[in-house]
Amino acid sequence: MDNLLSLRDFAVSLARLGGDYALRAQEDIVAGHGQISTKASKLDMVTEADRAVEDLITAKIRETFPDHGIYGEERGKSNTESPYCWCLDPIDGTASYIHTQQTFTCSVGLYHQGQEIVGAVYAPALREMFYDSQCGGSWCNGRRLHCTDHALLENSMLATGFSCVRQGWKRPNNLDYFCRLTPLVRGVRRLGSAALDCCYLALGRTDAYWDLNLQPYDCAAGVVIVREAGGMVTDLRGGQDYPYQGILATNGALHETMLGFFQGYSRPEQ
Repeated sequence: MDNLLSLRDFAVSLARLGGDYALRAQEDIVAGHGQISTKASKLDMVTEADRAVEDLITAKIRETFPDHGIYGEERGKSNTESPYCWCLDPIDGTASYIHTQQTFTCSVGLYHQGQEIVGAVYAPALREMFYDSQCGGSWCNGRRLHCTDHALLENSMLATGFSCVRQGWKRPNNLDYFCRLTPLVRGVRRLGSAALDCCYLALGRTDAYWDLNLQPYDCAAGVVIVREAGGMVTDLRGGQDYPYQGILATNGALHETMLGFFQGYSRPEQ
């Protein structure tokens, strides 16, 4: 347990280090000096700060755990043979970040032999630090987190994202699920950060979150935060092939109901 808690504390320090750097660098974007470029498409943006934050965190990991693997959004994978792998999303919610919104995060998750064991998600503009480990529960700024017990859609607030639409997925895509679910619930929110969506579920601000087009670094930290807060995470078919076959995170009470909306789902060939 002591080792797991020390790994959690290390993840928290990394997320804070990266988030604070990103928040300072956002001032350059406001002033028109920050570098912004695109990746796979003109809507898939990356900033100079994305890469700088990942490099900063990676250097700390290599200094402390030189034999651990790393999988970052901007620099890819290294030390893939290691049983430990740090999954990094240096700025989750880059579009929000560029537009000087507050709902961006620095997300740091740790896998051991393919299982998420530690996570830290820092929203620096909101001054909210979420963290957890498999043996220590989930927390935000020292407050223990618990998912809601809402079991009816009519009492629920959901969250989702639309990266599959921006990536050009043909229909059926997430717009179809959004249109089916929205009339049945109190609302569907889009924060623009998968990590923050998971954290808000753990905090009780929402009751379920789903998405179709994530990578492990998008959700590694958030998944264990949800589970340690009493929630449930599967793919959209009820299995464990997330995020490839989509991801569904809920308070647990809503899980079977939500799965019913994705019956027959299979990731489409694009």
